[in-house]
Amino acid sequence: MSDNRNVKIRVRNLSKVFGNQPKKALELRDQGLKRPEILEKTGQTLGLSNIDFDVHEGELLVIMGLSGSGKSTLIRCLNRLIEPSEGEIVIDGENIPELGEKALLECRRRHFSMVFQNFALFPHRTVQQNTEFGLEVRGIDKEERERVARESLKQVGLDGWEDAFPNQLSGGMQQRVGLARALANDASVLLMDEAFSALDPLIRGDMQQELLELQNRMQKTTVFITHDLDEALTIGDRIVLLKDGEVVQIGTPEEILTKPADDYVRRFIEGVDKSRILTAESAMRKVRSTVRDSDGPRTALRKMREHSIDSIYITGRDRHLVGLITAEAASQALEQGKEKVTDAMTHDFRSVGPAEPLHNLFAMFHDNSFPIAIVDESERLLGVVVKGAVLDELAQAAETPQTTDESEATAPAGEA
Repeated sequence: MSDNRNVKIRVRNLSKVFGNQPKKALELRDQGLKRPEILEKTGQTLGLSNIDFDVHEGELLVIMGLSGSGKSTLIRCLNRLIEPSEGEIVIDGENIPELGEKALLECRRRHFSMVFQNFALFPHRTVQQNTEFGLEVRGIDKEERERVARESLKQVGLDGWEDAFPNQLSGGMQQRVGLARALANDASVLLMDEAFSALDPLIRGDMQQELLELQNRMQKTTVFITHDLDEALTIGDRIVLLKDGEVVQIGTPEEILTKPADDYVRRFIEGVDKSRILTAESAMRKVRSTVRDSDGPRTALRKMREHSIDSIYITGRDRHLVGLITAEAASQALEQGKEKVTDAMTHDFRSVGPAEPLHNLFAMFHDNSFPIAIVDESERLLGVVVKGAVLDELAQAAETPQTTDESEATAPAGEA
């Protein structure tokens, strides 16, 4: 899937070896050996191997995998909390592994804020003071940091809680403070490492939705780490799926579900309610024919007859959706001497955007038999969805291909 947004972070050939002989481990890797063999021969752990991906401006990229897959190592390599063994991490033209200590510190301050799983709040500081902490370290004057902190707390729904202490807050509220602190630093990239994993399921779901709402408002470039597939599918613009320190697949949630790269990915998606992830775009079909808003009912009847359909959408300039006319309405309009299809059109149809979850479309078909119009943000007609296409798309998604290697049929021990 192409993305027209600028690349914010470019990662190429990134590898990390844990041990004192990284060069030897990488040489064995280049000879084709995998993590277990390298560990056995050298005692070195290949944490990451030849990682390549981009993060686009304003994207929420999810990096996911089971325990031991390398996802937390990867996010810490991005800001060099962990030193990479080789590779490039380029942000706005700066190659982070090549930066000296002073330049690295400045790069971190300018580009990276982190939100951790354990909240990392100071118990003796108020919500306001916790939120100000990063600004205080940077030497921002008191009046300015108080203003910025209050605005950040408002962004995450905590205005009015400035004077409370962490032990007076629920887990979800404490995580909001952590998020507000990261936003207050105004870094260009937000790194979130298992940020919602410590929350109970209901609060976790609420935080996921709040993150999406915040993302819609702020368009903050975000890298989010999780081991939870449902979470990744819910919040991610794209997903980088890791296994044993290597990238298995990169794609949108829909691409992961409908085009799994291998049996490992297929096992990941087993049991997922695909109707809640697949979108209208996946079932969208090209419009067979439309009429212009300046056309007459006779033109509409002719086009419906040519394409064996009993209703047709009416579009204006630049394919802007105007309405729909049925064969019956067009015939009556012709008998009554009406000159334009707009004189007999109806708005009794449904239109949705291409990102509308597929499961939402079922109830829409109960109202009438018209194809559902798929429109863009400017209400231009992109295509249509018919009920059969929805059923077909879900039927295909429900098919679970048989794994080709029985040894790959279950997740590795210890990685649940």
